[in-house]
Amino acid sequence: MRLTATRRRAAFAATAAALALTTTGCLGSSDDGGGGGESGGDDGEVEILATTDPLVFDGLKAKVEEEAEAAGINVNMQRVDNINQLILTRIQAGDPPDIAVIPQPGVIKQIVDRGEGVELTDDIVPSDLIADMTPGTLEAGQIDGTQYGLMISMNVKSLVFYNKQAWEEAGYEAPETLDDLAALTEQIKSDGGTPWCFGIESGTATGWPATDWFEDLIMRYGGADVYNEWIANEVKFDSDVVRQAADFLETNVLAEGSVPGGRDSIASVAFGDAEDTMWDDEPGCWMFKQGNFVVSADFMPQDVVDNVDERIGVFGFPPAEAGGENPVMGGGDLATLLEDNEDSRAMMEILANVDLGTTAAPDSSFISPHTEFDTSLYPSDLTRQIADVAYQADPFLFDGSDQMPGEVGAGSFWKEMTAWISDQQDLDTTLTNIDDSWPSS
Repeated sequence: MRLTATRRRAAFAATAAALALTTTGCLGSSDDGGGGGESGGDDGEVEILATTDPLVFDGLKAKVEEEAEAAGINVNMQRVDNINQLILTRIQAGDPPDIAVIPQPGVIKQIVDRGEGVELTDDIVPSDLIADMTPGTLEAGQIDGTQYGLMISMNVKSLVFYNKQAWEEAGYEAPETLDDLAALTEQIKSDGGTPWCFGIESGTATGWPATDWFEDLIMRYGGADVYNEWIANEVKFDSDVVRQAADFLETNVLAEGSVPGGRDSIASVAFGDAEDTMWDDEPGCWMFKQGNFVVSADFMPQDVVDNVDERIGVFGFPPAEAGGENPVMGGGDLATLLEDNEDSRAMMEILANVDLGTTAAPDSSFISPHTEFDTSLYPSDLTRQIADVAYQADPFLFDGSDQMPGEVGAGSFWKEMTAWISDQQDLDTTLTNIDDSWPSS
């Protein structure tokens, strides 16, 4: 049985609200110097706080506790809500946990800007433990080139899902380039189908799925360097590369006949409901661009989720040119050392190990950032395909809106994209409004 649309929207709205706590915090710096003491905490335990998905957390916690016990370390690992806000508050109070597992690089920057956070040098995280990390995942935890966060689990967003049985019967093939994707869109139309499942309604976070489209397109048209410059406001929204992304979206996804109900319906369709008709014998829409988290009974029919390898197909969002740079967008959970002592260092080494996810992978959506992780532990061929999309990335790039100031990434970017997609304003106005919303400092 599926969750109702209302329940799903409510559940995601809470998650989106937590993720929107980006770099807009205004807490002052702690007077307590960064790095903590030279030995374990007063209570002799290493405190680790995380906000990871519950099933992923349970699996990781089991492994962490097993390894800590073997090393003779007393560890207290807890899952908390709104970790971004909580960590800054505890730093302000001079009471940070030993390690925080944080989902947003912007919050790590806030920590470092406050004089907190411990550089993850080779004597803390040996280089041989992280030599196999997916390209780009180490950079996600770097502030001005210095390593402060280490990705311990990742999610993948550059994905397109489809009804595997209907797809194979129609004879469609995964596109190798953006031009191929555009051609496939037109082929589905000419066959009498509706190519794209697309909705951006998400309560107070309405509009965020559109930002994922722009991010994927900008990193392909501009490459990793231009993408990162755009995130840093060195390349403006009113620029050629952003307009090129908008043109692809308008031509292929927003055009007449591309989505059920047409362009005017997109802003009112809950993002998790957009693929509802994709699972019909005659799909009401054929392709659904979304992150790996959507493979869940919270968003897809239970019978589909119970038979993922038979029912769900997936391909990676294609590069601009065949054989060209093939970036993959995603996110992840970054372990950050806040109290530097012998036991906390030992725990960081445990968190860096390729085997960390061996108990999480079989029963959750966990994907390891280590390319040498034992992929036979993943619960399905679908998960292995999704992981492979990330492992073949060059490079893996963190979700752009999650790195922008909150006023933009979780504010004007969502709002203005919604207005443009709804045909309430033109592209010129949209891009200018976002640029104007960027904070001056």
